[in-house]
Amino acid sequence: MAQRTDPGEASDAPRALVVEDDPGIAYSLVQGLRRAGYEAQAVETGHEALAAVPPPDVVLLDLGLPDVDGVEVCRRLRRQSGAAIIVVTARGEERDRVGALDEGADDYLVKPFGLAELLARIRAVLRRSRPSKPELLRYGPLTVDPRTRRATVNGLEAPLTPKEFDILHCLITDPGRVVSRQEILERVWDPHWYGPTKILDVHIAALRRKLGTPGLVETVYGRGFRLGRIG
Repeated sequence: MAQRTDPGEASDAPRALVVEDDPGIAYSLVQGLRRAGYEAQAVETGHEALAAVPPPDVVLLDLGLPDVDGVEVCRRLRRQSGAAIIVVTARGEERDRVGALDEGADDYLVKPFGLAELLARIRAVLRRSRPSKPELLRYGPLTVDPRTRRATVNGLEAPLTPKEFDILHCLITDPGRVVSRQEILERVWDPHWYGPTKILDVHIAALRRKLGTPGLVETVYGRGFRLGRIG
């Protein structure tokens, strides 16, 4: 049985469609998405996914469907919709990844995976597919302007490189939240980053030096980075 939301009330929450023929997995994903604030429903077949109403903002697509191969569903979805598509599947072979990404998938996640990682990937693809109007972001003495890509501390501009600015933007969009190293690498460098993680430490050190405010960028050992409390 498909798990669906109550259509009685409209919502501004992002709409997520889970395309999964395993009822247990589908139920767990839908419940996790709803707890995270998404409007979520699940369908079991590719044809149901292609006919889903209202159209989703993000699709979590299994490749092993009973009626249509998931890569073909991905191709058709991309033709008819601007929804973000994340493949969530047990197929981890490179040819499966390449096939799905070539047909329009925005990301690819191999089972088993944690809900926190899935939610982070959803946030990332939605940021790319649904960009919001940039506004000034302020935290203590720090001001970040996403439109002009400038950052100032106590009114003085910090001469940041593009990567340093993107790292700072990751941190200031949700001040106080610990942003994992992996999330920063995926958002600033590449969703499928396989390079050395030491590059992040080099950029964090340069960012701290240029901001010139001790404690502003705080390391949470074993977890990641966040903006620290100032004053």
